[in-house]
Amino acid sequence: MELTSTLSQNSTEEKWIKTPLIISGPCSAETEAQVVETATKLSQTGKVNMLRAGIWKPRTRPGSFEGIGAKGLPWLQKAKQLTGLPTTVEVATGKQVYDALHFDVDMLWIGARTTVNPFSVQEVADALRGVDIPVLIKNPINPDLELWTGAVERIAKAGIKNIGLIHRGFSSYGNTEYRNAPMWHLAIEMKRRNPGLPIINDPSHICGRRDILFEVAQQAIDLGFDGLMIESHIDPDNAWSDASQQITPEQLLLLLNEIIWRKEDIASEEYHAALEKLRQQINHLDDELMFILSQRMKIAERIAEYKKENDITILQTKRWNEILDRACKKGEKLGLSKDFITKYLDAVHLESINHQTKIFNA
Repeated sequence: MELTSTLSQNSTEEKWIKTPLIISGPCSAETEAQVVETATKLSQTGKVNMLRAGIWKPRTRPGSFEGIGAKGLPWLQKAKQLTGLPTTVEVATGKQVYDALHFDVDMLWIGARTTVNPFSVQEVADALRGVDIPVLIKNPINPDLELWTGAVERIAKAGIKNIGLIHRGFSSYGNTEYRNAPMWHLAIEMKRRNPGLPIINDPSHICGRRDILFEVAQQAIDLGFDGLMIESHIDPDNAWSDASQQITPEQLLLLLNEIIWRKEDIASEEYHAALEKLRQQINHLDDELMFILSQRMKIAERIAEYKKENDITILQTKRWNEILDRACKKGEKLGLSKDFITKYLDAVHLESINHQTKIFNA
């Protein structure tokens, strides 16, 4: 964790990207004409900072389109010459790094399927040693912040100074609304751990469909993300990969114009004074909550002593269901969601069990 801590200490420095960073382009480079035409239209929006295109596409199952390969890199180079848009591609192996650098790609990103494998990340890091190029790192497919952190550390140890994060959502069992559940709390925690690293959001891979792109993009901007990576294609419905999540450059412009772009702060004494007053109230309430929770645990310990004396199990399922049911009904009347109440009480219950276990083991 030493390297991550060092990176976090640089939080007061100006971030290396110009915000908001808007990266767009096709999920996959298909033909030279498709890449050039998409880039031209994106350039005409005046909103896009960087052109992306999938050259190598890691697919879940064999037989799917796995990208055009290195022959698509000159197409990106030509698009850059015509439009002035810098380019970025995903890399997963050392050879892909060398190929991308040979064709003057301006920024690289490491995909979710690579971040999940430390051996693959290390291979990319080794290929980047001695190279001065920005690198963005997507979260791993599974919700594991240590893997994400480890990837950042490996790339940093290779000497890469300009590192950023991409939040593209996580694979999760039972998720039906999104292609990859956003799990915003994990992205927020990674942002908290690394305040010096820019983080952008990838609504395309979170949503998996174009009709909810806006709400996810707006949520990211509301949370202070530094930009967006959104897939665009001149003919999305006939794209060779991920057709349902891509939009045309014209639709992208409409989406970006509709977003309310937030500021991180404003230089207003009145604003800061009002905010500080409210924050102090939160601090006092948090102190009260900590005290109440401490008192709750003391009562749980007394209950544990009775259970131990009478050879009763710690876990009482019927009682726990009663607590949950009562709290959810009460919470709903107080404006608290059932999801929050459940997660909160789960954490409280686990801490209570830990306290009771100590009594049993004493």
